[in-house]
Amino acid sequence: MLTRSLLPFALAIAALAPLPALAQETAPPPAPYAKVSDLVKLPEFLPGLGTLYVDPATLPAGPFLGYDHDGKLSATIYMVPIEDMEKGTAYDGLKLGAPEVTSADIYYNAGHPGVEKPHVHVVLFHDADAKSRIAK
Repeated sequence: MLTRSLLPFALAIAALAPLPALAQETAPPPAPYAKVSDLVKLPEFLPGLGTLYVDPATLPAGPFLGYDHDGKLSATIYMVPIEDMEKGTAYDGLKLGAPEVTSADIYYNAGHPGVEKPHVHVVLFHDADAKSRIAK
């Protein structure tokens, strides 16, 4: 059931590539983006996501910008509450951190500070090595 409810969302994310990118290749991104670890109780670097920045006005979905240990933009992450998707909420026009997307991961998260409800992480990686750079 969860997979079926997420299929339209996954297809919509795949269509995002043509949208304008934020084009902030090195951390920190400009205001209104803020480091997530300064906003909520989370580690500064999250394995698999990197050092996250978000415009608080875009919560819960984001985009969150994930930077590697050297401050290079590696991923754009969306955190979409499952409850919202089941209600038919659409998240249209979501921005990308960078125009190139080489791969994507979509997975369940039970909730954490900042996005407490069960949600889906959609992680768009911006180059072939991005996933490995933020893995640890």
